[in-house]
Amino acid sequence: MEVILLKNMERLGKVNEIVTVKDGYGRNYLIPQKMAIIANKTNRATLDERIRKQRVAEERIIEQYKATAAKLEGQTLRIGAKAGTSGKIFGSVTNVQIAQAIAELIGVDIERRKITLLEEVKNLGDYVAQIKLHDDVEFNVNFEVFAD
Repeated sequence: MEVILLKNMERLGKVNEIVTVKDGYGRNYLIPQKMAIIANKTNRATLDERIRKQRVAEERIIEQYKATAAKLEGQTLRIGAKAGTSGKIFGSVTNVQIAQAIAELIGVDIERRKITLLEEVKNLGDYVAQIKLHDDVEFNVNFEVFAD
């Protein structure tokens, strides 16, 4: 029996994938639990339309991410931190502070989990952070840590 998966299933497949399963497993477990639907002609047409709409929506999102990356390209974020006389800061700069600096600079909120610091920031100076908004949109942002 062929079914269209409605949820990601470990060892079986991903959402919107057509897989072949045993009749009993499909009819008695997957379909009643709303994890899959029968892969008949109507459901396949619905699946094709749903995939097409998802691609269009994802392309729009990627375009927005690329626009955000273009706004940040060539920009240097400035992040203030309390520092001692030797240039060592109290604490460290985190991805949360970088996300706040981006929001202040261009008005776009970037989730902190998408920002990765390439090195630990414990001193005043210039650094680079990597931002991965999507699998296709990944870029670096320069930031400067200055004494507050």
